[in-house]
Order: sequence, then C-alpha cells, then structure tokens
Amino acid sequence: MSATVALACLQGHATHPDPHMALALAAAQIDAQRASRPGFQPTLALFYLTEAYAPQAEALLADVGQRWPGVQVVGTVGVGIAAGDAEYWDEPALALLLMDLPRAQFSVFSGRQPLAEAGAAAHWTALVHADPSTPDLAELIGEQAGRTGSGQLFGGVASARNRPVQLANGVYTGGLSGVAFGPWVGLVSRMTQGCQPIGPTRSITASERNLVFELDGQPALPALLADLDMPLDPPEQLVRRLRSVLAGLTDAGDRPHGRGGQFGIDTRVRHLVGLDPARQAVADWVMTGQQLAFCQRDVAAARRDLVRLCAEIREELAGDEAEGVPPRQLVGAVYISCTGRGGAHFGGPSAELQILRHALGEVPLVGFFAAGEITGHHLVSYTGVLTVFTTEAGA
Repeated sequence: MSATVALACLQGHATHPDPHMALALAAAQIDAQRASRPGFQPTLALFYLTEAYAPQAEALLADVGQRWPGVQVVGTVGVGIAAGDAEYWDEPALALLLMDLPRAQFSVFSGRQPLAEAGAAAHWTALVHADPSTPDLAELIGEQAGRTGSGQLFGGVASARNRPVQLANGVYTGGLSGVAFGPWVGLVSRMTQGCQPIGPTRSITASERNLVFELDGQPALPALLADLDMPLDPPEQLVRRLRSVLAGLTDAGDRPHGRGGQFGIDTRVRHLVGLDPARQAVADWVMTGQQLAFCQRDVAAARRDLVRLCAEIREELAGDEAEGVPPRQLVGAVYISCTGRGGAHFGGPSAELQILRHALGEVPLVGFFAAGEITGHHLVSYTGVLTVFTTEAGA
C-alpha cells in the first residue's frame, strides 16, 4: 500500500559528557537540515539514549519539549545506539529522528495510556519498546500485536544494565510503550537473521517446559551430536563446541526457513542451557509439535542476509507499473539490532550500520541495540529489525 500522507524526517546525533550539550549538538544538525525544508513541522520524535544518559532522561525529555514545542516523544535506552552509519557503544550519546507526520496518523501509548485506549484503529502498526524485567514478555507482545488490527509490531527490549527506561511522553520503567502508526503511514518492516542452521529442522515429539526429550520420535541428544558430527566423549570438547550452538524454534504450521536457507520471521533463536544423556534444555518453554533446528551464529551469512534485506526493501519501494503500484521514496528508518551484533560482530567499528548506509543511501536513521528484538508478533534474538518510512515518489 502506498502512503497517502506526506512524511518527512530529519536526524541528529551526538556524544558528549554533558547530555544537554549532546542534545544541543544534535539539534544544531537538525536545524541545518531544516533550513532546506522550510515547511518542515515536527510532530513526533524517536529518541534513543545510551545508558549513561538514563539518569537524566526526564531532564532531556523536558529539553526536547522546549526546543520543539508540541512534539511527542518515544524512545528507550540501550548499551549501544545507532544513528546514520555510526554506532555508539558504552559512551554517553543520543540519537534523534524528528518526523513531520499528521497527528491523526500516530498515537503514543504506555502503561499509563494503553494502546487500546489510545484510539488505534484496524491495520495500525506499532513501534514497541519493552522493559527486560517484564514478566511473560513474549505473551504480552503477542497480546499487544492483537490490539493493532494488523498484528504487526517492530521494536526491541531496552538493554541498559541499570535503568532500562522508556520514553513515551514521559519516562517509564516496566511493561511496554511506543507509538502506533496509522494505516496511511507508508512503512515497510523486515527482519534479518544472523544464524545459520547446522542441521535439519525436526519436530519436537516429547517435551516438558523447557526440556526437549525427543525430536522426530528419537532421543534429542543423539540428534544434536549427529548435527555437530561429534561424539559424547570426551565431554570437554563437546562443551566447548556447545557454547556456540543455539536452537531455532518455530511453531507448528509456520515456515522455519526464508530465502537462501536462512531462518524466516517466525523462527525464534534461543540458547541451549543444559544437556544430559537423556534430554536437552532450551532457554525458552517448548511445546510438543514445535519445530527445532540447531544453529550457530555466522558472520558471512549475517552480512549476506542484511544486504538481501535492503535489496528486497528497495525492490518493493520501486513499485510495479504493471500492477498499478506507484514507486515510493525512502525518507527515514529505524534499525533495532541485537546487542550480540553490531560492528564487533560484523568486523569493525560501525560495520553493521555502514552496510545499511551503503545499501540504503543517506537516509535519516536511528535505533538501538536491544536485549531482544520485536517483529510481527514475536520476541526474537540475534536479529536486526529494519523499518523504513516512505512517501510517494516526488512528494
């Protein structure tokens, strides 16, 4: 669906020991961009902070309100944040995306003002931030997806070590917050995986809570050993190898794989947390009938899949003249990646963001590195969730 509302985005980011000075530097960048857009009137700000600024979140929120009166603010804290082609890790930094968007086409929500009460109609899509300590978080995310009408969320779990605050026209801890976008806001959201299957996908045929007893009717541990091509003894070698092995879980009836053999959007990657000769334990509850594939993180596969993701988005934005689908132009983006990814995983400082910049061009982009990523109605891990905002070409 093409966008029927005009949408524009401006971006600023900075690092500085003084958080208000950092905001002033980011604001100066935005003012310089705004000079070439005299009609730009910001209504919504996506605001991400590294945890060094978490104690000053309330003061920074007030500062944003003074600089851009009437702007509504949504964001959270991460051990790392993303802006343009730069990553800021474990240093005081902030990133801000100002959006000129009709107020009727977005609705900020929080524990104080839940999404159902915020007026989100059918086929809205929501950017969601979550507190990592929230009980039954995966179930809560699924419930939140059901309130949007479209069933589609994108976002992530705050990754601060001490104070995982969320911003939603106020400063909150616990639960979920974010902003729902109306059906006439042009956006495309996709997920990229960073794990490569190392064996076939099997059905869980016997399980209890987070324990897997059987796969395809056979004991689970021999299946794992077969995929690894390793014996049970000596156990020291096996234990070292298992540190890099994960489990990809897919619900019964869902497709475990997407293009190129990578996991699809419905697969959640989880740690293995224990083994014995009779069973294995996974760091998530499992159910008989689910599908499981052992996997490992793979840098080359992650690079290929990130490039693939960007190519698919650009292809979709090109439109289809034969089908009467007009082209769209990319005006802004949000990228939420796992704390286990980032430049360190991709081979150098800011390497992951630089891949995005090379593939997407100089689009205003902000985001953060999360303790869990949210896509569709799932909570996932070791992924990147890229969402781009669009407007009609030539608008």
